[in-house]
Amino acid sequence: MDLSVQSPENIAYMIEKIKEKLRMVNVDAMRSENFSTEQYEDLHYMYEMVMKRDNITPNEMQAIAAELGSMRK
Repeated sequence: MDLSVQSPENIAYMIEKIKEKLRMVNVDAMRSENFSTEQYEDLHYMYEMVMKRDNITPNEMQAIAAELGSMRK
């Protein structure tokens, strides 16, 4: 998958992977349809940051969820 291409499919993929990594309970709040390609670069940055971390603290999870929430359209 080429994540350098801004597409709804790539947004859906990154959101799914972030939800899996964070083991988010409220997955309905993080639906890929809620994100536009206008925030693609920010979302891609967030995806890269989350994927390279081995452990994410509860406080970091909250901050990531809040940031993703602010990106929603």
